[in-house]
Amino acid sequence: MFLLGTVICALSTLICWTMTAVRAHPADSAIISLAAIELYLIVYGIYAGIRQVMGAPITGESWEFWGYIITALMLPVGVFVWAMVDKTRWSNLVMSFVGLVVFVMVYRMEEIWWGTAL
Repeated sequence: MFLLGTVICALSTLICWTMTAVRAHPADSAIISLAAIELYLIVYGIYAGIRQVMGAPITGESWEFWGYIITALMLPVGVFVWAMVDKTRWSNLVMSFVGLVVFVMVYRMEEIWWGTAL
């Protein structure tokens, strides 16, 4: 799951950087890349919930892990709303940071769960 998230976040970031250079307003492709991150996080959360219900132990604190998931789930939605309010080229740039931040958060979630990200 971690490697899939890394690819999705990297592609989203690259798409948003490209759209910052070529579009003067929020690009549909950048918005779709945010949706892909959100979908990944929903699937990740469901997968993590199933793992925990089935008894897989968490190395770190459970509350910290779920706090990261909830925060990560709110990030693409919040930035999407912001991009719809601020319809400038820079919305694409702000959307690019979602991929970077979510990657770091998923890395940290993997550390909390397994004790290591890989």
